[in-house]
Amino acid sequence: MSVQSKHLLNSPSTLVVDSLKGLCAINPQIALDIPNKIVYVESRDRSKVALMCGGGSGHEPAHAGFVGQGILTGAVCGNIFASPNASQVRRGIELLDNDKGRVFLPINSDVTHKEISHMTSRNYTGDVLNFGLAKEQYAALHPEKADRIKFVVVGDDVAVGRKQGKIVGRRGLAGTVLVYKVAGAMAHRGGTLDEVYSLATWVASRVVTIGVSLGHTHVPGTAPMTSDLSPSEIEVGLGIHNESGHSRLSPIPKLSDLISQLLEFLISTSDPDRSFAPFTGKDNVVLLVNNLGGLSELELGGIVGEVRRQLDARGFTTSRVLAGTFMTSLNMPGFSITLLLLPAKKEANAPSADIILSLLDDKPEVPGWKWSSSSSPLPESKQIASSKQVQAGENDIKQVTLPDSKAFVESINRAAHALIKAEPDITRMDSIAGDGDCGLTLKAGAEGVLAKIDSGDISGDDLVRSIINIAQVAEEAMGGTSGALYSIFFSGLAQGLQADTTENEKMTHEAWQRALKSALEKLYTYTRARPPSRTLVDPLAAFINTFCSSNGNYSEAATASAKAAEATKDLEAKAGRSAYVEGDRLIKEKIPDPGAWGVKTILDNLL
Repeated sequence: MSVQSKHLLNSPSTLVVDSLKGLCAINPQIALDIPNKIVYVESRDRSKVALMCGGGSGHEPAHAGFVGQGILTGAVCGNIFASPNASQVRRGIELLDNDKGRVFLPINSDVTHKEISHMTSRNYTGDVLNFGLAKEQYAALHPEKADRIKFVVVGDDVAVGRKQGKIVGRRGLAGTVLVYKVAGAMAHRGGTLDEVYSLATWVASRVVTIGVSLGHTHVPGTAPMTSDLSPSEIEVGLGIHNESGHSRLSPIPKLSDLISQLLEFLISTSDPDRSFAPFTGKDNVVLLVNNLGGLSELELGGIVGEVRRQLDARGFTTSRVLAGTFMTSLNMPGFSITLLLLPAKKEANAPSADIILSLLDDKPEVPGWKWSSSSSPLPESKQIASSKQVQAGENDIKQVTLPDSKAFVESINRAAHALIKAEPDITRMDSIAGDGDCGLTLKAGAEGVLAKIDSGDISGDDLVRSIINIAQVAEEAMGGTSGALYSIFFSGLAQGLQADTTENEKMTHEAWQRALKSALEKLYTYTRARPPSRTLVDPLAAFINTFCSSNGNYSEAATASAKAAEATKDLEAKAGRSAYVEGDRLIKEKIPDPGAWGVKTILDNLL
């Protein structure tokens, strides 16, 4: 599966610093040490514990995006996916020292000692070694401050089992930001170094994460790459530095099945190699669904809803839901799920769940932290609106029949299947001449019509009601501009049939002509498009005008419609999405209007 290997930048070598300069423009609280790639809060309360973190860049907004009041005091940034070196980290310690030069990060430990600090690192070998080396070097140079620097390593990746990670431990993933948030809020409230350190350590021990992606990512400045994942594969448990994962699944499972498997990784206690948190089966948790950088907000919302639904079904209490882009792997097309297992009531040697939740709820002043609710999610049933609709009465719609009702249904069925078959071609046309969704929109409408046929809601024995049902499908299944235009036309057609026929009257060519002409006039009141306009109006108008002038000759009318659709290849777009595309390109490539081609496909297959 090909990955995105093009980037917008001045130079790969300056990208990290350029990005940090942009962050400074967003966040006036912070200052930047360019040579060492450090962002930090310069004007800060020196009576409080300071938190410094860091690691390779490419995980934005982590870590620099969390620097500011309420979370981190400073962040040391390496190159993309590369740990900062020890001298960078040591410089960070110096920048965050207090005014007396005796400490790494000051806190209100007591009224006389304002010199306490705390470092947090994700568990990657380079990060641990360089942060640890900087800590030891600083302690050797300042032995009086050695006990005032605490070191916390977060490893929340459940894809790495105990046996596999026996020496190096688990990787740090998005669960790290929950440790940042809770510890940073405690420090901001004035907690002591021991309080902040103890809380951060406890949270780090109760957080678990699993990631999944449709492909790997590309590092700017490196050779273009192609992921070795096939289009039908998804990888589970991969790292945020492009490391291979635990396993691959093919074909890509339905989201509900995928989430079920991922939750088993997180909460199962039956696998001693991978059971890292003491889940009991009906626990109280905080849920974090993290975008790894390349997933659409639309898909992320669906994932959040599915995870929450399955946690409910398993008997979990989800006290908070956080979702968004917290820790990325550049533009990786995937997501991760993190669960923070909250303490049970009266659990020994544990902070209270209320304290942890209140610290998560504290609103920081940093650009990277996403909005989240300060309350538990409501039961789904309380947020789903009633879907009941007012239906027309049995006597409100005239009963109009066709001479051959079976042939009518067969023709509708045939046209719908033809649209579904034409979807790839129409999608290809629209990817050049529009926004790429016309084929899928028409396919959705066709599938909706077929469902109405199967349910008996479209039949030749009740023509007007059948056409109203087709209009409803266009509105609900298709949506957008095309759906509205189709729905208006069919609604107008139903109106015309009712106005021009009597109860139980059988349809004639003359009645069809009057109703079609009326529907076209109704459509014209809502669109400025008139033929020739390179829109679906061109073949539709050609069909109706020819049908009326030829005294109901369908074959002649369909031929005129096809010619009008073909002619859009040589027309300059005046309306519709094609009007925003370079006109010469459309004419040069002989791309017909996708909407017009959809109308042609329907009319070619009705008879």
